[in-house]
Amino acid sequence: MKQKLGRSNIEISAMGFGAWAIGGEWIFDGRQAGWGKVDDTESIRAIHAALEGGINLIDTAANYGTGHSEEIIAQAIKDRRDQVVIATKFGFNVDEPNKRVKFYQSSEEIIKNLAFECERSLRHLHTDVIDVYQFHMWDFPTEYVPGVVEALEKLVKQGKIRSYGWSTDDVELAKLFASQENCTVIQHAANVLLPAPAMFSLTKQAKLVSLVRNPLMMGFLSEKYDANVTFSETDVRANGFDQDDISKIVANRAKVREILTSNGRSTVQGALAWLWANGEQVVPIPGIRTEDQAIENAAAMEFGPLTAAQMTEIDQILENKS
Repeated sequence: MKQKLGRSNIEISAMGFGAWAIGGEWIFDGRQAGWGKVDDTESIRAIHAALEGGINLIDTAANYGTGHSEEIIAQAIKDRRDQVVIATKFGFNVDEPNKRVKFYQSSEEIIKNLAFECERSLRHLHTDVIDVYQFHMWDFPTEYVPGVVEALEKLVKQGKIRSYGWSTDDVELAKLFASQENCTVIQHAANVLLPAPAMFSLTKQAKLVSLVRNPLMMGFLSEKYDANVTFSETDVRANGFDQDDISKIVANRAKVREILTSNGRSTVQGALAWLWANGEQVVPIPGIRTEDQAIENAAAMEFGPLTAAQMTEIDQILENKS
């Protein structure tokens, strides 16, 4: 399953490797933002397993472990850079030594530091070009968007990046990037329990890729967690869900499990199949940090999307509104 990255000539797999979880522990705006302790050796094995399973897109960010995720990716692909499409992100004030990330003080400061951030990611990734450079600010004043676009276009002309995109769930903001010649992706959240029909419609119409984060609802769309799950203090999920939220997610997962596991799929593979059924431009980037996860996720591509009838049945069960 291969396709073009938006309107570019870059070829990508139908799924990407989400590299947030391999960044290790870090603090964002005073709160835990990593996924607990990480085994770098296992992270590298996971990346290799993903590549061997047909995944060629890796999505990371300067935030993730304040550069550690980018550095581990560089180690993993050092002898196969030409086989990998790298997407990373910018837009926050990253304090590497202290493992802390905070907001810049102004929109102007974000634009001013954009080129510096790009150079830093290029250094961490041990590469001379980033394939997809994404704006990591979920919200942003519209009057400053042209300044961000201008800076990104300059990086394209300099050969530092091949294309760019925006990581936001705001459709109106996404539209401001969608018309730009070198924009290839909008990264946004979506999964079987939280559909994003308006964003899918935009990316399809604009001939962009929907790079879907949170496709497995931070692991809850696997069978790994039940309603009584607890996480370590340094795992972002420890404070991301209250008990009522977890109970509802687990209950809804059970309602659609039979459909998701059709044709021998695992629940995870079915959740990914649901996303692919939303359009050919939809590319999920599940978070992966073990070799086994990489193998299971990559194997989902062999099954392809759910059928239209299955999608309708899920909508009826979950009372999804289009």
